Formats: sequence, structure tokens, C-alpha cells
Amino acid sequence: MAEQAARQRAAGKALFVSYEAETPFDSIEGSHEYVAMLAESLNEARRDVEAEIAAADRDDAERRKQALLLVSYNLAKLHLHITTSRRILNDLRSLRRLLLAERGLAVNPEDESEVSAAEGI
Repeated sequence: MAEQAARQRAAGKALFVSYEAETPFDSIEGSHEYVAMLAESLNEARRDVEAEIAAADRDDAERRKQALLLVSYNLAKLHLHITTSRRILNDLRSLRRLLLAERGLAVNPEDESEVSAAEGI
């Protein structure tokens, strides 16, 4: 079976496997969507922390303000990592589409998880 699959791939044909995504990370699109939702939650948390910093400043709660500034700094670092992850996932999605088009395979969003599983991409 493995030898046959290798011959089919060498001939530019995909081996389709019946596959259903079980988690959001079973496809690039699912992962991209999850990271986008995480980015939205992160932006909301950043807005809340900024409001808390302003409140701590008004209340002259210097120690609390310093702690919140540290939280804000770490949220900013996390935002940078999430943004980078989204870009990487987008690049992977584009590269997969490019590779599939070169092989002459139809790229249908519903079939991409099957092709991805079959191709190991």
C-alpha cells in the first residue's frame, strides 16, 4: 500500500483518504480561525487592562499600576506572537494551495482537509 501511494504521488496524483477534522487544529484553516479568535480575545483583554491602568492612575495606586503595566507588556508580547502565528498559517495555506495547483488538483475548501491528510501537508 505504501509503495502504491508513493507511485501515485510520483505520478502527480493525490491519494484521497476519508478524513474528518476532530479538533480545530486538524487543518490549517481551523488553526487560522482559532488563532484569529484568540487574537480577538487578546485585544479585548488589552483594552480592559488599559482601562484598569487608567483607573489605578486616578486612584494613585502605584503598585497596582506597575503590576498592570507588566501585564500590558506581556499581553503586547503575546499579541506579537499571535500576529506572527497568523502570518505563518496564512503562508502555509498559500503554499499548500500553490503546491496543489501545480499538481493539477482541484482546491475545494471542503476537500482540503482530505487532501492535506493525504499529502501530509
